[in-house]
Amino acid sequence: MASRSTESVPIGGRVDRDGRLVAADPALERLQVEAGSGLGRALALPQLAALARAAASLGVALSRNVLAADGHHDLELYVRAEPQDNDVILTIERWVARPMAPPRLALVETVDDDERRATARTIFEFDVDAALNLIDVSLALAGLLGIEPSAALGRPLTSLFRLIEEADGSMPFFAAVATRTAFDGQRANPRDIEGAELVIDADPLFDDHGRFAGFHATIRRDGDSDGADHNVVFEESLDEALRSPLARIILAADHIVERGDGPLRSDYANYASDIAAAGRHLLSVIRAMGQGDASASNRIDLEQLAHDAVGLVQPQADLRGIVIALGKVDAPCAAAGEAHAVVQILVNILGNAVRHSPDGASIELVFEQDKDECRVTIADHGPGIAPADQQRIFERYERVGSAPDGSGLGLAIARRLARSMGGDIRLDSAPGQGARFTLVLPAA
Repeated sequence: MASRSTESVPIGGRVDRDGRLVAADPALERLQVEAGSGLGRALALPQLAALARAAASLGVALSRNVLAADGHHDLELYVRAEPQDNDVILTIERWVARPMAPPRLALVETVDDDERRATARTIFEFDVDAALNLIDVSLALAGLLGIEPSAALGRPLTSLFRLIEEADGSMPFFAAVATRTAFDGQRANPRDIEGAELVIDADPLFDDHGRFAGFHATIRRDGDSDGADHNVVFEESLDEALRSPLARIILAADHIVERGDGPLRSDYANYASDIAAAGRHLLSVIRAMGQGDASASNRIDLEQLAHDAVGLVQPQADLRGIVIALGKVDAPCAAAGEAHAVVQILVNILGNAVRHSPDGASIELVFEQDKDECRVTIADHGPGIAPADQQRIFERYERVGSAPDGSGLGLAIARRLARSMGGDIRLDSAPGQGARFTLVLPAA
């Protein structure tokens, strides 16, 4: 990557005994401001601040390379810190700027604002106190109502919802308030959303002394079934329980990627982009457990998505010294499918391969294509799979072998998603000869 020096050196500054940058040449002052601070305030560049503290503590001059970032570049600085009286004099003797590295996983680049908003709107719930004023509102509900969560706090519940009477004039909500009991089936309209009808279910809250303290409520759309199969209810409950904290993690990681709090080195931003991509992948697993559909068909690059999948599994492989090798392709592997579903399939298969491979082994990905199909084969050197088990492992909750973890869902989800896109997963294996799973997709 080409680099260029953007500032004349040397560049100086002074840090006082309390770690405040009390004097600085324009370039250093600008960097301090872009990091969210300013002159007379704490030095906001962590490695520079650490160098100044070390020099002051040891009472000797120190010089070292320091990495930082401004709003547009990663910066490589060579800095000297010299104690003087009660301060530390900083001298930047080299200032080299490099273009910021892009996110390592394509999944981060393909996420748009609509998807980010949807991520935050996955579970609708609120708490009210004994006076029926809102004391907590989920991100999802705030998004539905088009308000900030903090803006709803302290407001009467009825300022946001118009409660609907039953045919006999009763209201489950107010009956429950009188008796301090749970209720369900209270129909309501959001006041600012025409035509939307929701249903509120709630459980009472009590304080440590047993006194009534309000309700914890969840909201569902009118028409959602109350008589659902127990497995569906479990999967939906699991979906809701996991999606809300995942949404918060993803939104926080996106904020870091976008450098919402100021300049940030690309390596740290890339760690955050990996977290966001892994969170989105996990959300797609949760949706698949709830019998979601991945039938949407787009033109995708199978090799690029395989790179993303490897990036998500690589930390798990590194812990055991397992090498994941991607084969070379002469041209883009253009397939028809849905990108997130394909990454999910590959992560599930790769995760299985890592779990069943011996320490220090290798896993190979091989790409093939013709006019009708695009294929990627994941080959491991694990114990292999007996012919009698080769269909059973694609069934939900089925596991083969002695691997210490795994839910028995990964391959079932993977095959169902592949078939929903007009493809399939093929298996070639025998005991003692490893396993070769091939994802087949229609050519685009």
